[in-house]
Amino acid sequence: MASTPQSSKLGLQPFQGKWSLSLTRHLLNRTMYGATASDIQYFNGIGLNATVKEILTISSNLPSPPLNDYNTTTVVDAGSALGTTWVNSLNTDGTINSSRRANYKKWLMSVLVNQEKNIREKMTFFWSNHFGTEADTIVYGTMLYNHHQIFRANPVGNFKQLVKNVTIDPGMLRYLNGYLNTKTAPDENYGRELQELFTIGKEGGAKYSEDDVKAAARVLTGWRYDANNIAYFDATRHDTTNKTFSSFYNNKTISGKTGASGAQELDELLDMLFSKTETAKFICRKLYRYFVYYFVDDFVENNIITPLANTLVANNFEIQPVLKQLFESEHFNDITYIGCQIKGPLDFIIGFLRTYQINFPNAVTDYADAYFLYNLMVTQATGMGQNPVDPPNVSGWPAYYQAPEYNELWINADTFPKRNKFTDLMIESGYTKNGKKIIINPINFAKLASSNPSNPNTLIDDLCFILLSTDLTTSIKTSLKTQILLSGQSSDYYWTDAWNLSISTPTTINLNIVNTRLKTLLKYLMNLPDYQLQ
Repeated sequence: MASTPQSSKLGLQPFQGKWSLSLTRHLLNRTMYGATASDIQYFNGIGLNATVKEILTISSNLPSPPLNDYNTTTVVDAGSALGTTWVNSLNTDGTINSSRRANYKKWLMSVLVNQEKNIREKMTFFWSNHFGTEADTIVYGTMLYNHHQIFRANPVGNFKQLVKNVTIDPGMLRYLNGYLNTKTAPDENYGRELQELFTIGKEGGAKYSEDDVKAAARVLTGWRYDANNIAYFDATRHDTTNKTFSSFYNNKTISGKTGASGAQELDELLDMLFSKTETAKFICRKLYRYFVYYFVDDFVENNIITPLANTLVANNFEIQPVLKQLFESEHFNDITYIGCQIKGPLDFIIGFLRTYQINFPNAVTDYADAYFLYNLMVTQATGMGQNPVDPPNVSGWPAYYQAPEYNELWINADTFPKRNKFTDLMIESGYTKNGKKIIINPINFAKLASSNPSNPNTLIDDLCFILLSTDLTTSIKTSLKTQILLSGQSSDYYWTDAWNLSISTPTTINLNIVNTRLKTLLKYLMNLPDYQLQ
């Protein structure tokens, strides 16, 4: 299914080719969860530079918070009535927090389906995977929500500041035992992952030592969170001795500090980590693999990663200029990278829902039915191998880092049939709650996706374009037209007449004729291996 690893030999020079519908779709599929036909037309109309600018412009308006849908007569969240948010109400009850975590996942699916036309949610996921945490280990719903809000609030901002914010975030302090890290019992968990997974990495010139892990742990002693889930620095638990690092860090010594000044050691530690070129290259490599392709050969390392890292450093570790340079480049817009990624479960499911413009109940005014249906999407994603906000470990999902398979790990004998079963179900019966149904409407979709759905050739071209990132051959398209839309006949008017009649005289019989053929066609396209690619 995945192509043999190869890289484009084009560099980061600004793209000079024609801005096309195909390239528009490519950019939107990588920076958002799916793209509607109207989104593609809109962004194609404003051009590449304006599109990148809009995608990288994040509004200050955050999605409204999750609402309680779980209170019953026997299990009651005293801090949150049904239909109100719990995010500002602390609670230590295990059952309540289990309900809050499940509620957060339902809410998250609603946010993804209704995302703004920008990169916020794709980057929020990127950061949550980069700084991997597991909801079940964090335990507290408020911590989980606040942890992810760090990423959602400023997803293309300053990487260095983000690392600091995450380091002293109560959710991370709890997840990697930072709150247990004291001068008498240093805990190395976060000091290790800070270097290995969050900043320096393990590739290229990363040569930090085990002693560097221990020294970092000592720098980080004293950070805790209080009963209100607010981080603070406890000087009585802080190691006030000097911390000397290895030759990889030029034998840097961070002088031990007493009292409140001990908190400043964290800033010195981050200054040291970010002075290494490996840090900038490491995060640029991860961004490249996330947005472009997992294969990084010498050409990509020297001509893409290194210049992007230079841009990052020159801009004081602001992420937005790096993404702008990448998305506007000849390299990103090379046809080599169109359809080379296997969709992860969230990309697959949310992209499906958004492409077909599936209408859910309003998640604010009709939260109970909406959350019920969104929870079915959580169940689907989990079954396909991606339980939202619950990666298998601190490294995140293996598909984003595990060489040599990378995204090929998403597809196996278990998950591929589940994907096909999901799309088949959504076109045949859908899901219903209290009379509200989420299901594909083939005729409406044909109207939305095609410029002329009465013409079978145009319709097939348009449906293939919106559903598939790769091209089907003319012979396959002709076969689909003849066998499905024309029901085995040879003349195009067999479809045109049926379509026009369903519009002018929408009787049950006339609608069923068109619906049946469209459902068969859409099923066929979505069961193709090509549908798994973006």
